[in-house]
Amino acid sequence: MAPKIGQLLVTNKIIMEEQLLKAIELQKKEGGRIGTNLIKLGFITDDKLVEFLSRQYGVPAVNLLSEEIDPNIVKFIPYEVAQKYQIFPVSKNGASLKLAMADPSNVFAIDDIKFMTGYNVKPVVASEASIKEAMAKYYGQQSAPSDALQGVMDSMDGFGDEHLDLVHETEDDVDITALKTAVEEAPVVKLVNLILGEAITRGASDIHLEPYEKTFRVRYRIDGVLYDVMQPPPKLKAALSSRIKIMSELDIAERRLPQDGRIKLKIKDKGVDLRVSTLPTLFGEKIVMRILDKSNLSLELTKLGFEEKALKDFNEAICSPYGMVLVTGPTGSGKTTTLYSALSTVNNIDVNIMTAEDPVEYNLLGINQVHVREDIGLTFAAALRSFLRQDPDIIMVGEIRDFETAEIAVKAALTGHLVLSTIHTNDAPSTVSRLLNMGIEPFLVSASVLLILAQRLARKVCEKCKYEDHVPESALLNIGFSNDELNTFKCFKGKGCSVCSGTGYKGRIALYEVMTVKEEIRDLILKGGSTTDIKKMAVKLGMKTLRMSGLTKIKEGVTSVEEILRVTFGD
Repeated sequence: MAPKIGQLLVTNKIIMEEQLLKAIELQKKEGGRIGTNLIKLGFITDDKLVEFLSRQYGVPAVNLLSEEIDPNIVKFIPYEVAQKYQIFPVSKNGASLKLAMADPSNVFAIDDIKFMTGYNVKPVVASEASIKEAMAKYYGQQSAPSDALQGVMDSMDGFGDEHLDLVHETEDDVDITALKTAVEEAPVVKLVNLILGEAITRGASDIHLEPYEKTFRVRYRIDGVLYDVMQPPPKLKAALSSRIKIMSELDIAERRLPQDGRIKLKIKDKGVDLRVSTLPTLFGEKIVMRILDKSNLSLELTKLGFEEKALKDFNEAICSPYGMVLVTGPTGSGKTTTLYSALSTVNNIDVNIMTAEDPVEYNLLGINQVHVREDIGLTFAAALRSFLRQDPDIIMVGEIRDFETAEIAVKAALTGHLVLSTIHTNDAPSTVSRLLNMGIEPFLVSASVLLILAQRLARKVCEKCKYEDHVPESALLNIGFSNDELNTFKCFKGKGCSVCSGTGYKGRIALYEVMTVKEEIRDLILKGGSTTDIKKMAVKLGMKTLRMSGLTKIKEGVTSVEEILRVTFGD
């Protein structure tokens, strides 16, 4: 349409051919309508263009700046629709709505407004500039969402989205398309890029987008703690969630059911995966993205936080020819990292390692990984059964959730396979009770389980702003230190600096409770001993509880008293 109007202006000798060519050139660079660009270049006045369009389309012209418009009429058309079509409601007469339009020939806009309002539309022509001014006047702050957005984005100036590429994953995983990052691109796209890029740059593990009735907030989980980072305008919640769903190849039309997807990104030439989960809530879709940054994955057991004896016991267990090794702890406590580190340690050319995971978080060379999909019947139990027909040496099961999975895992451990898995319990000794409650016989548990490891992640004190903290002796005694240990070490805290974003903590270290199932513990399991009995025996045999592990980290100056109180219970 734009070139046609331009040509008509030339034909009617209102502008010259070379002026039209310059306007088209500007349009290619900056976008916009041809008429607006002619006005911008000074080749035609606003009034003259509107007068010409009025004659051309055979509709009256209107000067919105001189019209008195009823604010109640303006409410008929949402701001987003007015902006999209460059239209503005002028007045209502019976069943007719007078509508100012920059392009009165846009039948799609007319049809949409008819359907939306239920009124017959009587188009009149107005200049784009006067429509924008009227929108700014009557819609108020809504007319400048980009400004509001820019303010939010300016507050996150630590990351430039020109470094972020979206990787479109095909079955061959080869098609890579760079995201356009020019200034003119959609603000929503730019904002999503900034949210993702900033989270990755700041070392966040999760991104939460949470819609509420009158607010919309974005939070990052950094070192296990959630921080409020920004509050975009609430009207953007649907647009932001749609953008993320497009990136993760989810159904943007389905807003009533939860969905799970995945995004592959390249940021500064570094590959990053994001696991995306959407959940319909009262005021929109809550989105949580788990950041799986392979470059941050430490697969060396020595770097995870193991103490010498615990590491020796764990290494002996994972190098056993058969049996079961269980890792326990809450979500986000680093169980997967510990298991991947264990697999990397035993991953040699002479062993066949198979894993069933939900989902596969990191792909490891030389290991056969299966993504469990319960919706099509590929459960942990079904995958395990298939594994046993694939000549495995080592099997890793992402999680033991039910009797069926537990039973097959135990039988595999008793028939010459090393089985690694996770299970949800509070500590190592209570894992035995959990297996028994699932229905596994005590003699099978005592015969199959080699070692149970419980873990937590504690934040490390920031090395940059670390200072000595004078903790009262009574507090140290309460947390578990003995009288003999007092005055033999110093406690530390972080003041908060630019490196740790003012938190006083930077990075995390694992606390481990490693319980080797020795003969004495096997006897207790067979006799029906309680969790407390098993725990007492394990400590007697040299097990350090999670709290004890935490106290060691305090003495080493790695973490603070407050942090250990936060992540562990007293023994």
